[in-house]
This record gives sequence, structure tokens and C-alpha cells, in this order.
Amino acid sequence: MILADIPPAIVIIAIVIFFAAVVIAFITRYKRCPSDKLLVVYGKVAGGKSANCFHGGAAFVWPIIQGYQYLDLTPLPIDIRLEGALSKQNIRVNTPSTFTVGVSTEPGIMENAAERMLGLGLAEIKELAKDIIFGQMRVVIATMDIEEINADRDKLIANISTGVEVELKKVGLRLINVNVQDITDESGYIDALGQEAASKAIAEAKVKVAEAQRDGDIGAAEAQRDQRIRVANANAKATDGENTATVEIANSNADRRVKEAEAERAASAAEKVKAAAALQEAYKAEAQSELERANREKASQEANVIVPAEIAKQKAIVDAEARAESIRRTQAGEADAVRLQKQAEADGLKAVKQAEADGLRFRLEAEAEGTEQILTKKARGFADLVGAANGDKDLASLLLMIEQLPKLVEEQAKAISNLKIDKVTVWDSGPGADGKSSTANFVSGLVGSLPPLHEISRNAGIELPEYLGKLGEGAKAAPKPAKPAPVEPTPPPLKPEHPEGPDQPPA
Repeated sequence: MILADIPPAIVIIAIVIFFAAVVIAFITRYKRCPSDKLLVVYGKVAGGKSANCFHGGAAFVWPIIQGYQYLDLTPLPIDIRLEGALSKQNIRVNTPSTFTVGVSTEPGIMENAAERMLGLGLAEIKELAKDIIFGQMRVVIATMDIEEINADRDKLIANISTGVEVELKKVGLRLINVNVQDITDESGYIDALGQEAASKAIAEAKVKVAEAQRDGDIGAAEAQRDQRIRVANANAKATDGENTATVEIANSNADRRVKEAEAERAASAAEKVKAAAALQEAYKAEAQSELERANREKASQEANVIVPAEIAKQKAIVDAEARAESIRRTQAGEADAVRLQKQAEADGLKAVKQAEADGLRFRLEAEAEGTEQILTKKARGFADLVGAANGDKDLASLLLMIEQLPKLVEEQAKAISNLKIDKVTVWDSGPGADGKSSTANFVSGLVGSLPPLHEISRNAGIELPEYLGKLGEGAKAAPKPAKPAPVEPTPPPLKPEHPEGPDQPPA
């Protein structure tokens, strides 16, 4: 009846308001996830999980039974100043580096981030990642040699990335970038490696320069040789042409003179008055003709034999000089290369010797410091011993000598310890006048050959107390025995025969 009394307009307005409130509530609980954040919906979620993670898109968050938070995906740069990390060779290295990490968006990994870092700020996440990276870098460096750490940066970064990223995934982080800076060590080993590589590169460059100079000198010598050969050939051809022209001129003169002689002879024959003179001139002309012919033959032989021989001789001299110059330059280049190589080896050996000398000096200084500490502690102990003796230095010296007494007794026992006695044969004739047998006298005499304990102590400056026994009056007054005169060595006694046989022991 009451509902029937409510005006329809009010009911409609109430219904509209109700539906509007429901729509507004749904709109406000529908959460969109920005691209630089991770939406974490926790509470009563499906699948029995602790939270649902969304990267991008949107999700409806039920009121009362569900809540939500955002995880920031901003990359976090972390400076790692790792110092004193032990390498595989037990050399401590400093490896400063910069890591860039961020919350992972990989399915399965971002749930770890929601479980372990939800509610943490960027500074807290950065400290957590820093602790993980420090530990993993020490583990990675401990598995690598110092040469690999210094030379193969790609391998170092790959090993660090592999080890660090596995641990970061456990807390929901991912490794974005690794930048390893200059690597140093406390012992200077890396600097020594760099100096060795630089020396080697300089030596190789010097060798290449020497080889290039050698090749250039050889090429210049070969060009000069070719030039001289061609000039010599041209000169030889010119000389040959000049000689040929000279011979032709001589032949022409000879022909001219022959024709003149014939003309004169014809004129002389024609002249009856001067017949005799003409005949004489004819003989002279014939003689001159013969002489000219001989000269022509001589010139022809010189042109055909002597000139080619002279040309061959000059060519051989030029070839020999060119070969000698080439050999000299080649040997000079090889000598320079060998000298540079030996200089590089000497520099490397000098660096190695210097390193060994530094190592020896450090070891000797350490031993000297250890010896100094031992002596200092001994001096302090001696001072405490003098203080315990109430300042009596003689009593303190006596205590020190008593401490060394066992060693003196040990040295006393060594007097006969090194005697090698394979067999002792004793003929025992029964008890003597003093009631002792020969065997007993022998053993007591052997023991009596040791210096008495009291005499050893007295020689060391110690008076033993009376409860340790004392020397008799006769022993105290006994003078020191004089030095025995040298005795000629006597041959050893013959070994008695044993009736029991060679294998039976003596009685």
C-alpha cells in the first residue's frame, strides 16, 4: 500500500539514480594501465593466484574484494663501484660499472615483482638490485682470469649479464644494459700487460717500416740497374755505328787513292820523257796501296772482335755493380730488422727482470719485517725475564742457559751416536779384582767417555744446583789433560775365528 502511494515519477527518478550510481561505480572501478606502469590487481582473484598483473590494456577491479596498485617501469641506473674482487688467479681487481635495471613485463616474472616489490619505492628497488648485482659480479670475476677480464670485455659482460639476470628475475626485475668501465688492479698486473702489448706493437711497426724501406731501396736499385743497362746498350750501339762509319770512310779514301795512283801511272806511262819517274811513282803507289789495305784489314778486325768484347766487358761490370748494390742494401735491411727485433726482445726481458727484481725486493722486505718482529718479541721476552729475576742479569743469563741445557745434552749424546759398530767381540774372563767383569768394564768405559754434565755446564758458565749432584774433590782438582802427542796409526787386530761357524754370533 505504501509503494502504491508513491508517485510514479519519484519511482522512476529513484530507478534512474540507482542505475546511474551503478554505472558510475563500474566506471570508477575499471582501471586502465599506462604503458610505463604495471597494474597489479590483488585480493580475490581467479586461478588461486596472489595477484593478476597487466601491462597495457585495462581490468575491472571489484570493490571490497579486490584492490590494485601500480609498479613503475622506469629504468633505474645503478653505479657499482666494485673494488678488491678476487679473480681466478687470486689477483684483486677493481671493476667499476653501470647497470640499468627495471621491473620485468615478462609473464611469470612480473608476478614475482608483484609478490616481492609491491609497495616499494624506486630507491628501495634500486638498493635491492644493487645488493644482488654486487654478489653476482664477485662470483663471475672469481671464475675468470685477469687476461680475460681485461681483454675480452664481451665475454665479461655476457657472463655478468647471465649471472645477474637469473638472480634479478627471482625478484621480478630484468637487466636492461651493462656498461663496464676501466678495469684496474692493486698489483699493477693490468698495466704491465698493457705495456707489454704496446712494446710488442711498437716493435712490429718498426719491423714493418724497416721492411718497407728495404723494399723501396731494392726497387730503386733495380730501377738504377735497368737504367744503366739500357744506357750501356745505347752507348754500345752508338760506338758500333761510329766504328762502321770510320771504316767506310777509310775504304773510300783507299779507293780514291787507288784511282789517283792509277791515273798518275797512266799519265806517267803516256809520258815517255818521265818513264822512269812514272815507274818509280807507280812502285810507290803500289806500296802505299798495300799499306792502306793492311790498315783497312786491321780496322775491320778491331770493329768485328775488339769492340764487341769491350761492350760485353762494360755490360758485365755494370751487372756486377748492380748485383753488389742490391745485395748490400738487402743485407743492410735484414741487419736493421734483426737489430730492432733484438732491441724489442731486450726491452721485454728488461721489463720481466725488473718485475722479478721488484717481487724479490718485496719478499725480502716482508721477511725482514718478520725477522724484525721476531727479534723485537725476543728482546721484549728477555726484558721480562730480567724483570722476573729482579734485575739480576747473571740470574737471567743462568735461566737462559738452563733453557738451552737439553740441547747441550743432546749434542753430548751425539758424540757416539754416529759411531757405526757392526759387531763387538768381547772375551769375558770373569770378574776382576774390583768385582766387575770385562764386559761391564767395557760398557762403563764407553759411557765414561762422554763429557760429564757438570763440566759441560761449567764450560758454558753455569753452576748446576747441588740437588743435581756435584763433582768429587779429586775431579775438581784434576788439571786439564795436556794435548796428546800424535800417535802413528796401528793396524786393526785380526778378527778371531769363531768355531761356531761364520753364521753364528760370537760368545
